[in-house]
Amino acid sequence: MHLFRILGFIPCVFLLASCCTAPPNKVTMAPFGKTAEGDAVELYTMVNKNGVTAKVMTYGALLTELHVPGRDGKLDDVVLGFDSLEGYLAGHPYFGATTGRVANRIAGGKFKIGDKEYTLAKNNGANHLHGGVKGLDKRNWKIKAIQGARASMLFCTYNSPDGEEGYPGNLDIRVIYKLTDNNELIISYWAKTDKATPVNLTHHSYFNLAGAGSGTILDHELMIAAEHYTPIDGGGIPTGEIKAVKGTVMDFTKAMKIGSRIGKLPPGDGNPGGYDHNYCLNSKDSSMALAATLYDAGSGRLLEILTTEPGIQLYTGNYLDGSNVGKGGKKYEKNHGICLETQHFPDSINQPKFPPVLLEPGKIYTHETVHRFSVK
Repeated sequence: MHLFRILGFIPCVFLLASCCTAPPNKVTMAPFGKTAEGDAVELYTMVNKNGVTAKVMTYGALLTELHVPGRDGKLDDVVLGFDSLEGYLAGHPYFGATTGRVANRIAGGKFKIGDKEYTLAKNNGANHLHGGVKGLDKRNWKIKAIQGARASMLFCTYNSPDGEEGYPGNLDIRVIYKLTDNNELIISYWAKTDKATPVNLTHHSYFNLAGAGSGTILDHELMIAAEHYTPIDGGGIPTGEIKAVKGTVMDFTKAMKIGSRIGKLPPGDGNPGGYDHNYCLNSKDSSMALAATLYDAGSGRLLEILTTEPGIQLYTGNYLDGSNVGKGGKKYEKNHGICLETQHFPDSINQPKFPPVLLEPGKIYTHETVHRFSVK
């Protein structure tokens, strides 16, 4: 339903463009290199009337840059990433990527549909993470740009064949990036299959509202609209419990600095410490609702995240260790970025009490997430 609201914009795009001699926003495309297989990668740039700029490339349907104004009006890039395609091809922790078929973890790299068991790559210790060794983040998508008078859109499409990374079914996937003149970056997802298969798509940007490479996000103030979370074992797999956050270090129901209690989290099983947990959002249906806010007092930038999804993964860049040299030659160290990944819960395909992720033939998978930027 939410995707159709976005799609409903399409018929009027050309009408609006035709009655405006020069739309205040624009979309451009430029070559961005080639994959190891020799496929051309394109980089699309959307700019709104306020100068907010979002760049998305075909490789991974990945957001490479997002420039938004601060309190002083200065535009800064607020997502981690690289200056060139080579950085992404060399391997990275999903900077700005579209992840799936199933984002987050699947326990033991296995699941069942009926009596049939499927085995996936174990690319995160004993578990499967973000769609496998060559998930959607490492595929070269097709992008079609549409420019309107009040918004621009990028239609990203990819057809994942039956058996890719061990998943059943031919999966037709569409991801739409929409940049509005209200300084919103809206990401909509759509998928259909010809065999029952799990689907859980998300966006994996590492945000730093002070600017990418400026330091840690520990002084950012975070609010998450969730009174419960899913506890995890040492491998990041939910135990199946749903616990209240009240009175724990997991409680962000009121905005507070991320670093205020991060040191009280136990390192656990090789984890360098920090948040990497799924929150069960308070919204009880699939209607659009506020999921989280993130605020940087220094720049005045405020990010509000709204979603139709039941969960959001809070990840504080615990594994960033300086080995990724990002934009402008800056090294990304621990806690230099924060991910707020709207999603269904991790390992839902193996957890019958969690919201289901199984997509059946004849059904359509949709969800939508809004990233709204302002200053205060």
